[in-house]
Formats: sequence, C-alpha cells, structure tokens
Amino acid sequence: MSPIRHRILRPPATVLPVALAMAMLSCTGTGTAAATGTPATGTASAAVVATTFYVSPTGSDAAAGTESAPLRTPQVAVDRLGAAGGAVVLRGGTYRGQRIVLANRTDVTVRAAAGEQPVLDLTGSVVPAGTTGVVEVRNGARVAVEGLTVTGYRTRSTAATPVGIYATGATAGLRVVGNHVHHLGNDNPTLGSFDTNAHGIAVYGRSATSAMRDVTVSGNEVDNLVLGASEAVVLNGNVDGFAVTGNSVHDTNNIGIDAIGFEGTIGGAARWTDVNRARNGRIADNTVTRIRSEGNPAYFEDGQYCNCAGGIYLDGALNVTIEQNTVRQADIGIEVASEWARGRTNGVLVQGNTVTDSRYTGVALGGYDTARGEAYDITVTGNTLRNNNTLRDGSPEVLLQYFVHDTRISGNTVTATDPAYPLLVSRVRPAGTAARNRALVLDGNSYGGPVPASEAVFVWNGTERVGLDAWRRASGQDATSTWTVRP
Repeated sequence: MSPIRHRILRPPATVLPVALAMAMLSCTGTGTAAATGTPATGTASAAVVATTFYVSPTGSDAAAGTESAPLRTPQVAVDRLGAAGGAVVLRGGTYRGQRIVLANRTDVTVRAAAGEQPVLDLTGSVVPAGTTGVVEVRNGARVAVEGLTVTGYRTRSTAATPVGIYATGATAGLRVVGNHVHHLGNDNPTLGSFDTNAHGIAVYGRSATSAMRDVTVSGNEVDNLVLGASEAVVLNGNVDGFAVTGNSVHDTNNIGIDAIGFEGTIGGAARWTDVNRARNGRIADNTVTRIRSEGNPAYFEDGQYCNCAGGIYLDGALNVTIEQNTVRQADIGIEVASEWARGRTNGVLVQGNTVTDSRYTGVALGGYDTARGEAYDITVTGNTLRNNNTLRDGSPEVLLQYFVHDTRISGNTVTATDPAYPLLVSRVRPAGTAARNRALVLDGNSYGGPVPASEAVFVWNGTERVGLDAWRRASGQDATSTWTVRP
C-alpha cells in the first residue's frame, strides 16, 4: 500500500531464460494412467511417472492430452496430473474465461509451448469476492508458471481483489517466469478509498508456521494495471528467500515492485515478528517505468491526487538488496520506509541503480509522518540519480523522512536539474528519541547541477542551507563529497 504524503513545497522566492525445477522431471508426453496416479506399467510396485499434458483452444477434454490430441481446458489437464506432478503445456491462442488453480501440488509446471503465445483472457468474467488469481497457486512445492499471457481480469467491486498470477499460503520453490500480465485491475471510482485493490503478480505468505521459500519472479512484463491501493508485483508476509529479477514493470497507477511486512497478512502473535516480513531477497536488473498515482481514485486527498507511487518500494522488509535496476518516470524512484508504527525496515542495500525523471523524488528513506515505523541499517551507494523532481515543486533528489538511523549514503552521483531551485538532499526535522535519529552519514557523493556549488540547495533538519559549504557546516555531512557544474 502506498502512503499519502504531504510534499515538500518550494519556499517563497525480454524474457530471460531460467532453469526450472521441472527440468528434473521425467515427462512421458502420453498416458492418462500415469496422470491419475496409477502405475504406468499396471503393477502395484511400479513408480508413479510424471507426465505432460497438452492443451489447445481447439482441443477436446475427451482427448488423450497428447501433443497431437490436446485437451481444451487447462484446469482439466492440471487435475489429471498424478502424484509425481508433470507439465501442462498450453498451445498458442486465446483461452477465454479460464482460470487455473494449483492447490497443494508438487513438481508441476504450467507453461507455454515453445514459440507459442497462450493468452488467458478473463474479459467479461465475474471476479469473486476475496483475492483470486487468473493463475492461482495455493501451497505446494516446486511449482512453475512460465510464458503465459494473462489479461482482462477486472472488477469494480471493493470486495474483490483480482490478480494476474497469485500465490498464497506456503509454497517452496515457486517460479513465475517469462509471463506477460497486462490490462487488468480494479476500476472502482470511489475517491480516497483504500478498499480498492488489485495486483499483477502477488506472492502472499499467509502461514505463520511455513514460509514461502525460494521464490523467483523473473523475466516477466507487467503493465497497464489499475491497482487502487495495491502493487503491480508484490511479496507480502512470510516470504523467506526471493529473487525479483529482469522484469519490466510499466504504466501502472500504483507501486511497481514491493516487498512488505507487518500487514495483516499474518495476524495474532506473529504479526509484529520477522515471520510476517518479506525477507532475505534480491530485487535486481528490473526496468520500472511510468509508475504514477495521479488519477488513481485511492490517492485523492484534500482535493488533489498525491504523487506517491514508488517504482521500487520496501515497507517492512528485512535483509533485501536492491541493485542494478533502472527506474524512470515514477513518482518516487526507490523508497525504503515503514508504514506501521510497530514496524521497521532494515538490513537494506541500495546499490548501482539508475533513477531518473521521477515526478516527486528519486530516493526516499523513512516514515512519511511521525506515526510510522523506523528505517535503519540501510546503505545507499553507487547509484545515479538525476532530474528527480519533474513536478518542480521544490522536492529533492534524496528525501530523508522520519526515523532514519544507522544509515550510510555514499558514493552516489546526484544531479539536480532545476536551476531555479537545485535541491539535492532534504532531511525533515527529527522526531522521537535520539536512538531513532542517530548515525546518519552522507559522504563521498558526487553532487552536481546547472549552478555553482554556492547556489546548491540542501535542507538539514527542516532548515534550508544554500551552498555546499553551508550544508557541510550545518549538518556535519559530506566532508569529502564534491560538486560539479553539469546540466
């Protein structure tokens, strides 16, 4: 969920190849006996053999499910797989109104036929109450969804949350690879309602005793989504060990990629523990573009829309690396925060990313008001930030909000491009205890802009300082940082 913020205002004056667990399975390509769990040889002592079923929009559910005699319905093929698992291969074409549910399955892949494009088109389908996916994984182990196109799953109901590809419960070895999820969402027009929700790809660890483990979300394209208060790609709750890599996420009206903790995904005594946090993950090599909340009814407040959709966002996550991503034209490029007062985001490395042309700010750390949690043990290094206040409302390239501590920002190249107000770094006036504000270090950064160093603008503890030297004296920061005049 993306927060509503009060902005700082200007003062007067391709699909990546991924090895799947199913490569280790033996696929017969034929044989309904194996699919039902009956020994392929007909003897009681024979091992159950994994199988492959083919499906085509022009097939028949009375067919054998072979390549030459495909089934028609993907769910029928899934249901025929036996205890050893196997593969369901979808031939190209459009499957209208068909969802796929894999509940408590092991060693199962649902994938596109080589060189073909199967489309699960739910246009016109009724989205039931609750959270449901066009492709839905409920528990299990070593489950893969590969190469599918998912679209058209839409609603206007606040009681329903449509998802393109949805994994819930506790699944070990989940692979969501090379899919295209687009043009779906929740079209409820109620202004200011955070009850409006949808996702493109969502992984929810809902068990307090078993985590979602070894999760890969790679090489997917996720775009043109109407999300309400939710996220395009999200890992939420008890998710331990994940990689979100090489995805293209673009043209959505809320957060692009998010790792979340401390929401009601898990309740009871475990809610405020590390069990209820996406953790030990890597978000890398993604391209995230045009992530904007303007026009999203959920983010209408006080007569205007907030510009607060993050390209990449950590909210309550633990031990996550964000690296080598390209984020362009988001509201906020990369944000590390904690929305719950009892929550925290920590153990974060943000390195080697390129963040440009954000509407509001490039990198934001900390809670957006004094009722939020803390963000600490964060390293921000080797990033390139440029032109990250295209709204020209006086917001900075780097925004340090509440309760940021034990954090280092160094070795970054930061360029403000507004000659009228070249604001590089802004830290709000600290609140709370000294422990929640200590050990914030900025140094070794390469700052620049279209003006000389004496005209650069910084804000330290809520007070504006003009000139790099004035900033150093007031803040005690950036002793070895440099300034270069550059457009």
